[in-house]
Amino acid sequence: MENLNNAIVGQLVAENYHTAAVFKKFNIDFCCNGNHSIEEVCSRKNIDPAIVTAEISTILGYRPGPEENYNIWNLDVLTDHIIKKHHQYVETQIPILESFLHKLCSVHGPQHPELHEIARLFNGSAAELTIHMKKEELMLFPYIKQLVKAKSLGITASPAPFGNVANPVHMMMQEHDHEGERFRQISALSNNYTTPPDGCNTYKVTYALLKEFQDDLHLHIHLENNILFPKAEQLEKELTTAAPSCSINR
Repeated sequence: MENLNNAIVGQLVAENYHTAAVFKKFNIDFCCNGNHSIEEVCSRKNIDPAIVTAEISTILGYRPGPEENYNIWNLDVLTDHIIKKHHQYVETQIPILESFLHKLCSVHGPQHPELHEIARLFNGSAAELTIHMKKEELMLFPYIKQLVKAKSLGITASPAPFGNVANPVHMMMQEHDHEGERFRQISALSNNYTTPPDGCNTYKVTYALLKEFQDDLHLHIHLENNILFPKAEQLEKELTTAAPSCSINR
Protein backbone atom coordinates (compact mmCIF):
# COMPACT_ATOMS: atom_id res chain seq x y z
CA MET A 1 0.00 0.00 0.00
CA GLU A 2 1.63 3.21 -1.21
CA ASN A 3 0.17 5.72 1.25
CA LEU A 4 -0.62 4.19 4.61
CA ASN A 5 -1.72 7.57 5.98
CA ASN A 6 -4.90 7.23 3.93
CA ALA A 7 -5.44 3.57 4.82
CA ILE A 8 -8.64 2.83 6.76
CA VAL A 9 -7.83 1.42 10.19
CA GLY A 10 -10.56 -1.22 10.29
CA GLN A 11 -9.78 -2.39 6.77
CA LEU A 12 -6.10 -2.83 7.61
CA VAL A 13 -6.98 -5.00 10.59
CA ALA A 14 -9.44 -7.01 8.53
CA GLU A 15 -6.72 -7.70 5.95
CA ASN A 16 -3.94 -8.41 8.46
CA TYR A 17 -4.95 -9.04 12.08
CA HIS A 18 -1.38 -8.52 13.31
CA THR A 19 -1.80 -4.78 12.74
CA ALA A 20 -4.35 -4.73 15.57
CA ALA A 21 -1.51 -4.86 18.11
CA VAL A 22 -0.09 -1.60 16.73
CA PHE A 23 -3.42 0.21 16.94
CA LYS A 24 -3.99 -1.15 20.43
CA LYS A 25 -0.55 0.13 21.45
CA PHE A 26 -1.54 3.68 20.42
CA ASN A 27 -5.07 3.32 21.81
CA ILE A 28 -6.61 3.61 18.35
CA ASP A 29 -10.06 2.05 18.01
CA PHE A 30 -9.95 -0.41 15.11
CA CYS A 31 -13.33 -1.90 15.96
CA CYS A 32 -16.44 0.24 16.36
CA ASN A 33 -14.76 3.40 15.04
CA GLY A 34 -12.42 1.73 12.60
CA ASN A 35 -13.85 3.50 9.54
CA HIS A 36 -11.29 6.33 9.67
CA SER A 37 -7.87 6.72 8.10
CA ILE A 38 -4.64 6.52 10.06
CA GLU A 39 -4.06 10.21 9.33
CA GLU A 40 -7.48 11.14 10.73
CA VAL A 41 -7.19 9.21 13.97
CA CYS A 42 -3.59 10.30 14.55
CA SER A 43 -4.58 13.93 14.04
CA ARG A 44 -7.35 13.64 16.63
CA LYS A 45 -5.03 11.95 19.13
CA ASN A 46 -2.02 14.19 18.41
CA ILE A 47 0.09 11.21 17.35
CA ASP A 48 2.73 11.42 14.65
CA PRO A 49 1.26 9.21 11.88
CA ALA A 50 4.77 8.40 10.64
CA ILE A 51 5.41 6.43 13.84
CA VAL A 52 2.25 4.40 13.41
CA THR A 53 2.72 3.76 9.69
CA ALA A 54 6.34 2.71 10.26
CA GLU A 55 5.22 -0.06 12.61
CA ILE A 56 2.39 -1.05 10.27
CA SER A 57 4.81 -1.19 7.34
CA THR A 58 7.08 -3.53 9.27
CA ILE A 59 4.19 -5.93 9.84
CA LEU A 60 2.92 -5.73 6.26
CA GLY A 61 6.41 -6.29 4.87
CA TYR A 62 7.16 -9.36 7.01
CA ARG A 63 7.64 -12.62 5.14
CA PRO A 64 8.34 -15.87 7.01
CA GLY A 65 11.49 -17.70 6.05
CA PRO A 66 11.63 -21.18 4.57
CA GLU A 67 10.77 -24.10 6.79
CA GLU A 68 13.76 -25.12 8.86
CA ASN A 69 15.12 -28.63 9.22
CA TYR A 70 15.27 -28.51 13.01
CA ASN A 71 16.26 -32.15 13.18
CA ILE A 72 19.84 -31.36 12.14
CA TRP A 73 20.35 -28.48 14.60
CA ASN A 74 22.71 -28.81 17.56
CA LEU A 75 20.73 -29.11 20.79
CA ASP A 76 22.19 -25.97 22.34
CA VAL A 77 21.19 -23.97 19.24
CA LEU A 78 17.72 -25.51 19.34
CA THR A 79 17.18 -24.57 23.00
CA ASP A 80 18.17 -20.97 22.24
CA HIS A 81 15.80 -20.93 19.28
CA ILE A 82 12.91 -22.24 21.37
CA ILE A 83 13.47 -19.51 23.96
CA LYS A 84 13.87 -16.66 21.48
CA LYS A 85 11.18 -17.76 19.05
CA HIS A 86 8.52 -19.55 21.06
CA HIS A 87 8.99 -18.54 24.71
CA GLN A 88 9.25 -14.85 23.82
CA TYR A 89 6.24 -15.15 21.52
CA VAL A 90 4.16 -16.61 24.35
CA GLU A 91 5.31 -13.90 26.77
CA THR A 92 4.44 -11.17 24.27
CA GLN A 93 1.06 -12.52 23.23
CA ILE A 94 -0.33 -13.40 26.67
CA PRO A 95 -1.11 -9.82 27.80
CA ILE A 96 -2.48 -8.92 24.36
CA LEU A 97 -4.85 -11.88 24.29
CA GLU A 98 -5.87 -11.45 27.93
CA SER A 99 -6.84 -7.85 27.18
CA PHE A 100 -8.80 -8.74 24.04
CA LEU A 101 -10.60 -11.61 25.76
CA HIS A 102 -11.55 -9.36 28.68
CA LYS A 103 -13.04 -6.86 26.24
CA LEU A 104 -14.92 -9.59 24.36
CA CYS A 105 -16.40 -10.97 27.56
CA SER A 106 -17.51 -7.49 28.63
CA VAL A 107 -19.13 -6.60 25.30
CA HIS A 108 -20.25 -9.94 23.83
CA GLY A 109 -20.35 -12.18 26.91
CA PRO A 110 -24.12 -11.90 27.47
CA GLN A 111 -24.84 -13.09 23.91
CA HIS A 112 -21.93 -15.56 23.78
CA PRO A 113 -21.40 -17.10 27.23
CA GLU A 114 -18.78 -19.49 25.81
CA LEU A 115 -16.39 -16.52 25.75
CA HIS A 116 -16.12 -16.62 29.53
CA GLU A 117 -15.04 -20.28 29.43
CA ILE A 118 -12.58 -19.54 26.61
CA ALA A 119 -11.09 -16.71 28.67
CA ARG A 120 -10.87 -18.94 31.74
CA LEU A 121 -9.11 -21.67 29.79
CA PHE A 122 -6.68 -19.25 28.15
CA ASN A 123 -5.86 -17.49 31.42
CA GLY A 124 -5.17 -20.86 33.01
CA SER A 125 -2.93 -21.83 30.11
CA ALA A 126 -1.10 -18.52 30.29
CA ALA A 127 -0.33 -18.97 33.98
CA GLU A 128 0.84 -22.57 33.56
CA LEU A 129 2.91 -21.87 30.44
CA THR A 130 4.70 -19.01 32.20
CA ILE A 131 5.82 -21.34 34.99
CA HIS A 132 6.53 -24.18 32.53
CA MET A 133 8.85 -22.06 30.39
CA LYS A 134 10.80 -20.81 33.41
CA LYS A 135 11.42 -24.38 34.55
CA GLU A 136 12.83 -25.15 31.13
CA GLU A 137 14.95 -22.02 30.99
CA LEU A 138 16.36 -22.31 34.52
CA MET A 139 16.77 -26.08 34.91
CA LEU A 140 16.32 -28.33 31.90
CA PHE A 141 17.81 -26.28 29.07
CA PRO A 142 21.03 -25.35 30.95
CA TYR A 143 21.61 -29.05 31.67
CA ILE A 144 21.08 -29.94 28.01
CA LYS A 145 23.64 -27.28 27.07
CA GLN A 146 26.01 -28.77 29.62
CA LEU A 147 25.63 -32.15 27.93
CA VAL A 148 26.39 -30.63 24.52
CA LYS A 149 29.50 -28.92 25.86
CA ALA A 150 30.71 -32.07 27.57
CA LYS A 151 30.40 -34.03 24.35
CA SER A 152 32.28 -31.40 22.36
CA LEU A 153 35.15 -31.50 24.90
CA GLY A 154 35.13 -35.28 25.20
CA ILE A 155 34.44 -35.25 28.92
CA THR A 156 31.52 -36.08 31.20
CA ALA A 157 28.94 -33.66 32.50
CA SER A 158 28.22 -33.31 36.20
CA PRO A 159 25.18 -35.26 37.43
CA ALA A 160 21.89 -33.47 37.01
CA PRO A 161 20.30 -32.10 40.19
CA PHE A 162 17.07 -33.80 39.11
CA GLY A 163 18.57 -37.30 38.73
CA ASN A 164 18.58 -37.64 34.97
CA VAL A 165 17.13 -35.75 32.04
CA ALA A 166 14.20 -38.16 31.73
CA ASN A 167 12.69 -36.86 34.99
CA PRO A 168 12.04 -33.24 33.94
CA VAL A 169 11.31 -34.36 30.37
CA HIS A 170 8.48 -36.56 31.64
CA MET A 171 7.08 -33.62 33.63
CA MET A 172 7.37 -31.21 30.68
CA MET A 173 5.61 -33.63 28.35
CA GLN A 174 2.74 -34.10 30.79
CA GLU A 175 2.36 -30.33 30.97
CA HIS A 176 2.42 -30.15 27.18
CA ASP A 177 -0.46 -32.62 27.11
CA HIS A 178 -2.45 -30.46 29.54
CA GLU A 179 -2.01 -27.33 27.41
CA GLY A 180 -2.84 -29.22 24.23
CA GLU A 181 -6.10 -30.39 25.82
CA ARG A 182 -6.92 -26.86 26.96
CA PHE A 183 -6.57 -25.55 23.41
CA ARG A 184 -8.63 -28.41 22.04
CA GLN A 185 -11.41 -27.19 24.32
CA ILE A 186 -10.89 -23.57 23.23
CA SER A 187 -11.05 -24.64 19.58
CA ALA A 188 -14.28 -26.56 20.16
CA LEU A 189 -15.90 -23.71 22.12
CA SER A 190 -14.99 -21.21 19.40
CA ASN A 191 -16.19 -23.47 16.56
CA ASN A 192 -12.60 -23.75 15.35
CA TYR A 193 -12.04 -20.01 15.81
CA THR A 194 -14.99 -19.02 13.64
CA THR A 195 -16.27 -15.51 14.32
CA PRO A 196 -20.08 -15.45 14.72
CA PRO A 197 -22.18 -13.27 12.39
CA ASP A 198 -22.52 -10.55 15.05
CA GLY A 199 -18.80 -10.54 15.79
CA CYS A 200 -16.92 -7.25 15.51
CA ASN A 201 -13.33 -6.64 14.40
CA THR A 202 -12.06 -7.27 17.93
CA TYR A 203 -13.83 -10.63 17.86
CA LYS A 204 -12.14 -11.55 14.56
CA VAL A 205 -8.71 -10.42 15.75
CA THR A 206 -9.00 -12.28 19.04
CA TYR A 207 -9.95 -15.55 17.40
CA ALA A 208 -7.21 -15.15 14.78
CA LEU A 209 -4.63 -14.53 17.51
CA LEU A 210 -5.87 -17.50 19.51
CA LYS A 211 -5.55 -19.71 16.43
CA GLU A 212 -2.03 -18.40 15.82
CA PHE A 213 -1.14 -18.96 19.49
CA GLN A 214 -2.36 -22.55 19.22
CA ASP A 215 -0.39 -23.14 16.00
CA ASP A 216 2.77 -21.74 17.56
CA LEU A 217 2.23 -23.92 20.62
CA HIS A 218 1.90 -27.00 18.43
CA LEU A 219 5.25 -26.30 16.74
CA HIS A 220 6.81 -25.43 20.10
CA ILE A 221 5.69 -28.74 21.60
CA HIS A 222 6.75 -30.67 18.49
CA LEU A 223 10.29 -29.27 18.69
CA GLU A 224 10.60 -30.35 22.31
CA ASN A 225 8.68 -33.64 22.42
CA ASN A 226 9.88 -35.07 19.12
CA ILE A 227 13.36 -33.59 18.65
CA LEU A 228 14.94 -31.91 21.68
CA PHE A 229 13.88 -34.27 24.46
CA PRO A 230 14.63 -37.63 22.77
CA LYS A 231 18.02 -36.39 21.57
CA ALA A 232 18.88 -35.02 25.02
CA GLU A 233 18.07 -38.38 26.60
CA GLN A 234 20.18 -40.18 24.00
CA LEU A 235 23.08 -37.77 24.48
CA GLU A 236 22.99 -38.27 28.24
CA LYS A 237 23.10 -42.05 27.76
CA GLU A 238 26.08 -41.74 25.43
CA LEU A 239 27.99 -39.66 27.94
CA THR A 240 27.21 -41.89 30.92
CA THR A 241 28.19 -45.10 29.12
CA ALA A 242 31.50 -43.56 28.05
CA ALA A 243 34.31 -43.36 30.57
CA PRO A 244 35.93 -39.92 30.28
CA SER A 245 38.64 -38.89 32.64
CA CYS A 246 37.24 -35.58 33.85
CA SER A 247 33.98 -33.70 34.19
CA ILE A 248 32.45 -30.30 33.52
CA ASN A 249 30.16 -28.27 35.73
CA ARG A 250 29.10 -25.56 33.30
